[in-house]
Amino acid sequence: MRGITAVKQHAHRNVPARLRRGAIWIGLLLLVTAAAVAALNIKHVGNGKALLARASTYLLQTTATLGLRVADIRVEGRATTDRDTILEALSARPGTPLLAIDPARAKQQLESLPWVRSAVIERRFPDTIYVRLVEREPMALWQHHGKLDLIDRSGAVISVTRLDRFAKLPLVVGEDAPAHANELLTMLAREPDLAAHVTAAIRVGGRRWNLRLDNAIDVLLPADDPAAAWAGLAGLQRNSAILQRDVQAIDMRLPDRLVVRVAPEPSKDTQPTKKGRLPAKNT
Repeated sequence: MRGITAVKQHAHRNVPARLRRGAIWIGLLLLVTAAAVAALNIKHVGNGKALLARASTYLLQTTATLGLRVADIRVEGRATTDRDTILEALSARPGTPLLAIDPARAKQQLESLPWVRSAVIERRFPDTIYVRLVEREPMALWQHHGKLDLIDRSGAVISVTRLDRFAKLPLVVGEDAPAHANELLTMLAREPDLAAHVTAAIRVGGRRWNLRLDNAIDVLLPADDPAAAWAGLAGLQRNSAILQRDVQAIDMRLPDRLVVRVAPEPSKDTQPTKKGRLPAKNT
């Protein structure tokens, strides 16, 4: 988002810029002084709060008249967050008094949005609001308690209503899976050809992972040095295409051996009958 660029007024184009700035700051100083005196005079009045609120509104409108009003909103780092949602969080539009923008409140509002991890808001005088966002990067889908959530690289849940566009992200399962998912996925990415076969990762006992490959083969990684086991499995796939065999599970938990469980051969009694021949009847 490149911001909102409003047409700036040039009614004082013929007045030297230095004189305009000086007039603005002298006017602001007088207004602040007047507001402070007014606040001291009305704080003991019964309806002092209402009078002070009106005085504050008048002061802000006057600063806007003097030139301190929003003409440009510049946002960096936005990829997913909706433009109008940002404006609503800032409570700002072109023409809004610049001093009416509360950076601390705007920061809190922006960081409560689903996609925003952190935000910096600055008032840049005389007429600009600058916003720098760091958005959350979706990393995986997290299955827990019978539901799916989208998580980012820190393991935090991104509250979105529709997950269909994230269907190609890896699936992690387990109560503490989000806290360890980034480390796991970083390890898997070191062997991208093999990682393409991973359809799910299940956290076991808070210590290690089981991987589901091609929705058919379970790989039991060890708790200690899973990266070495993963690299070893990648070597087996390159050298002997182990995933193309009738394998059900590959147990890599033991450091000195590999246990492979293959699919049982179908029983001869269950072989399909050849076409064109009926089984013999009992007599």
